[in-house]
Amino acid sequence: KYFIWEGMRAIDYLLSRKEVDPERIGVTGFSGGGTVTSYIAAIDDRVKVAVPCSWATVSQRQLQTKANQDAETVFIHGLAKGISFEDLLEVRAPKPTLMCFVSRDQYLSLQGAREAYGEAKKIYRSFGKEENLQLCEDDSKHWMTPKIRQAIYAFFMRHFNIPGSSDEERLDILSEKELKALNVTSTGQISTSLGGELIADLNIKAAAKLADRLDQSRKNIPDHLKKINGKARELSGYRAPKTQNEEAFINGRYQRQGYTVGKYAIPGEEGYVIPILLFMPDDETQKHPAIVYVHSEGKAQEAKPGGEIERLVKQGYIVAATDVLGIGETRNTATRPLAAGYNALLIGRSIVGIQAGDIVRTVNYLKTLKQTDTTKIGGIALNDMCLPMLHAAAFQPSLRSITLISPLISYRAVALSRFHNTGVIKRAQGNTHYPSEIEFSWGIANVLSGYDLPDLAASLAPRKLTYIDIRDQALEPASAELIDRELAFPRAAYSFRKAPGNLRALKGPQRIEDVVQWNFE
Repeated sequence: KYFIWEGMRAIDYLLSRKEVDPERIGVTGFSGGGTVTSYIAAIDDRVKVAVPCSWATVSQRQLQTKANQDAETVFIHGLAKGISFEDLLEVRAPKPTLMCFVSRDQYLSLQGAREAYGEAKKIYRSFGKEENLQLCEDDSKHWMTPKIRQAIYAFFMRHFNIPGSSDEERLDILSEKELKALNVTSTGQISTSLGGELIADLNIKAAAKLADRLDQSRKNIPDHLKKINGKARELSGYRAPKTQNEEAFINGRYQRQGYTVGKYAIPGEEGYVIPILLFMPDDETQKHPAIVYVHSEGKAQEAKPGGEIERLVKQGYIVAATDVLGIGETRNTATRPLAAGYNALLIGRSIVGIQAGDIVRTVNYLKTLKQTDTTKIGGIALNDMCLPMLHAAAFQPSLRSITLISPLISYRAVALSRFHNTGVIKRAQGNTHYPSEIEFSWGIANVLSGYDLPDLAASLAPRKLTYIDIRDQALEPASAELIDRELAFPRAAYSFRKAPGNLRALKGPQRIEDVVQWNFE
């Protein structure tokens, strides 16, 4: 939104100059610039000629191959609303448009570009202007090659009636001193010279208004609680399982001292499977309390002998350690880790909502086991997995108690802060890949328009809920002040439901067996 607006304002400025011909306005850019070119050219009728480079493609092929990998390429819920990438080409017809693409692009589908060209060509043909849409390809990785650059020059020159040669010429490069002299501002950056607001500031203002509306709604506890579940289902894109009787297939079984470990899989939402390690006590007890265990590093993280899960199973609990979609065995390895969260945004969903569905399916599977005490099913989640667990508990009443270890305190804490560490991509060396790259599988678009994480916590009352080591937006231990502010509404809701003692916020480390025992008392 901001990129498109600023591009249009740049055109406003150009048109304010007497030497600019308003009938000869063009836009071009490469990669992220190609993205912005596609969007501005589709929306602003003043753009007479557009040349998107290494961007224009077919949404279906992009999702099938490289997937959506960058925040700025996403129209929030775009595909869900019927907007695909190739539409941006078609709405320009019959205005001149040149697509530029390379054969070995690391991020984009060449087949998609060709299909987008073929589809848009039909629209141009219907206007009798087939020649106004062209495709230039070159053999290269993600780059604006010399061949492509010359094609751009020639295309603009032809459609703007500019005489001369489109060949590149060698020019003297300005010195560093001369380049600095071209700065419009003293520092070369508006925010540090002229001041003013950043995009972060604008977003914080917008988020603050939404957060204030939530606070106002929370003043009427019963009415607010009635709204939460529906809003959470809608905004997270959660879809309830079609069946309550999940069938599993076994893929192996291990005998350990005092318990067995079964390797199972149950059906996921759309054909994928949900891998589960099922830990079952070897004893004479007919019915056992059961726990769904989800870890951000996958089900195997605490599955070894002597681990946290073994301590629980030896206390008599059935434990289903689950790899929800995107975790452990189901982790995305086909493309960049950014892709999954942005794909979900396009289709009107969220990874959190989809993962919540996987947790609910795991609960339903546990309920089919004859060894499970269906009145005592709980959940344990760590780190990012606290988000889908909290949603799943709101959607599945059979989750009678929840333990959240190192959970994010709220989405508001992130949205109201200029700096946060949620979703920042880390390299193996420990540094970030790009400061601007955020993996969004933890996020939900427009969430504060309907609810926040403390609202979900409040909706669980009077069920038992234990927080351990709550985290702030920087993923550091949250301050007592922040915890008190964000948990004020859940605590009020628990008091309203006459169960104030059933909500706890503890500091770590804690013996998980003791926490779970309290949860099931």
